[in-house]
Amino acid sequence: MFTGLSAFPLTPLVDGEIAEASFVSLIENLADAGVNSIGALGSTGSYAYLTRQQRLRATKLAVSAAAGIPVMTSIGHVSTDEVMRLAEDAQNAGVSGVLLAPVSYQRLTSDEVFRLYDRVSTELSVPLCIYDNAATTGFEFTDELLVALSHLNNIGSIKIGELPADWNAALERVGSLKSRVSEGVTIGISGDAQSASGMIAGCDVWYSVLGGLFPHYSLSLAQAALSKDESETHQLNTALEPLWVFYRRHGSLRVIATVAELLGSVPSPCLPFPLQTLMGKERSALEKTLLRLDFLA
Repeated sequence: MFTGLSAFPLTPLVDGEIAEASFVSLIENLADAGVNSIGALGSTGSYAYLTRQQRLRATKLAVSAAAGIPVMTSIGHVSTDEVMRLAEDAQNAGVSGVLLAPVSYQRLTSDEVFRLYDRVSTELSVPLCIYDNAATTGFEFTDELLVALSHLNNIGSIKIGELPADWNAALERVGSLKSRVSEGVTIGISGDAQSASGMIAGCDVWYSVLGGLFPHYSLSLAQAALSKDESETHQLNTALEPLWVFYRRHGSLRVIATVAELLGSVPSPCLPFPLQTLMGKERSALEKTLLRLDFLA
């Protein structure tokens, strides 16, 4: 399940509760498009803001609506005991994999992160995707740590959050990781604005925020990049540059949530309090940009 396009949908909320009809509709849209997997309750899905009960409910809804497409859900939490309970819930709900970022209030050491993944992976019956997201966790993985973790039980993929801006350095990093990780462990790229380059550089899967709302276009981009069609990839990705500008300014979550609200795909407001979608001039500017990106629909 850790290849191709893994689409990460929003979990729309109304007064702190999951807007279930909207959430199911988002999942069904991904299933209809034929994405390779669905990353329910990723960072885009606001997992960290939900209770254990809400996360279980959302996971069950996602698995049911996915029509057989593999579903991965996040089990991240500051408490390792809660991580284990969330893993059990996710597996009982029928997920095909789990996603884990090293979430912690106190900054973790490399040894502590290794111990976390060692404990969790040992008790899993489904594969785990390591989530390298220093922007939210504050922990920066070294490639040496990622390679070591890849040899633990039940590790299926590594979701990297950053690539070097220099093309040759990006190629070298992806190639080095792929040659050193355990056999069968894939390398995935997140951060939509850099994902086309990541796939051309050799990443096996795009963990995609854009794909959670616009799966058809995202599939076309992923297929072009993964087949190393550089011309088609460049064309499809360059067309998205007006959107990537907003990503760089505001982050992917607030932007894609605003887009979903503007399109009527989710209720407004849809983010967990106190997070807000774009307002004022930036919202108006994004709305105008969407008119230029009508090919996404």
